[in-house]
Amino acid sequence: MHEPQALPHYFSTEHEEYRASLRDFVAREITPHVHAWDEAETFPRDLYQRIARLGVLGIGYSEAYGGTPADIFFHIITSEEMARSGGGGVSASLLSHTIGLPPVANYGSEALKQRIVPAVLQGDKIAALAVTEPGGGSDVASLKTTAVRDGDHYVVNGEKVFITSGMRADYFTVAVRTDPNNKGAGGVSALLIEADTPGLSRTPLQKMGWWSSDTAHLRFDNVRVPVAHLLGAENQGFKVFMNNFNAERLGMSAQACMFAQVCLQEATDWARERHTFGQALSQRQVIRHKLVDMAMKIEAARSLVYELAWQVEHQVGDPAHLVARTCMAKILSTQAMQFCADQAVQILGGMGFMRGTRSERIYREVKVMMIGGGSEEIMKDLAARQLGI
Repeated sequence: MHEPQALPHYFSTEHEEYRASLRDFVAREITPHVHAWDEAETFPRDLYQRIARLGVLGIGYSEAYGGTPADIFFHIITSEEMARSGGGGVSASLLSHTIGLPPVANYGSEALKQRIVPAVLQGDKIAALAVTEPGGGSDVASLKTTAVRDGDHYVVNGEKVFITSGMRADYFTVAVRTDPNNKGAGGVSALLIEADTPGLSRTPLQKMGWWSSDTAHLRFDNVRVPVAHLLGAENQGFKVFMNNFNAERLGMSAQACMFAQVCLQEATDWARERHTFGQALSQRQVIRHKLVDMAMKIEAARSLVYELAWQVEHQVGDPAHLVARTCMAKILSTQAMQFCADQAVQILGGMGFMRGTRSERIYREVKVMMIGGGSEEIMKDLAARQLGI
């Protein structure tokens, strides 16, 4: 199964050189170990430092903090090539800084940025995002975790759940309510909280998929956080997280397309090798049609993702419409992933039900992609509002 050729109007020579180096790293250092790491529910911490030396963790960050300024297509390539291993848990944890660190880099004080950002980009420290609460889900504006000012500190109380890198992370970017009289978006702030702060406890969670990714439930019991760790202005943190979510959703869309591609590749390889009643499965019309259906959905979703990325990069189009299209891209790409995982497992038959195949793993990981970063239902509702429907 041939993949689409590089598209020069989206990807330059520099993009493709970066893709080649990351693809080689993933093929050598990640793909052969994905199954074992999944079964062990962990992977070596030094993988952060190894991939950092390739420059992957620093993509898009200022050189002043050890990063490499880059356009949006370098981020798209990172999402795609990390997903090529077929191991969503590894990608989720290794790249948790892509959602945990931007608020620090964009809104933190200079002193905070100098102390936090370089260590994360070097792979020495791990950053995570802590927004979701047990009773809130995607409804960020109604969060209940509080941060009450006490001199030069905030005192934080509350809970966060489903936090990727929650057990390993050294730093959490946390959504808190600093205005108790404002129960909506206007009372939300962003705080950088260090994981070893007294009063912060974390409990590991067991999941349907992403086994190698550490996911945690966080509890804040009178956690004292310096006011200097405020990211942006007090009570104006909602926009910090919303801007973050748009980038996360676009990255997840690119990942979902590649996970779907991995399923298509495994199903195609199996169909060519597997013979029934004297004929390869790939020669049977019903199987060939399934494979074409998979390819069509991938092509449609990927085309939207690339065109949307180009529009975002060049700031073309109405901002509200771009948000709506981002929601649509996440829905379309994760639906393509769901369809391709299901069809691949069906084509593999009994082998598709066995742990160790990429399609079986991706089949289990579909739902976190459809829910994480904003559920499909939330995405449709947000898109409708942006389009004035």
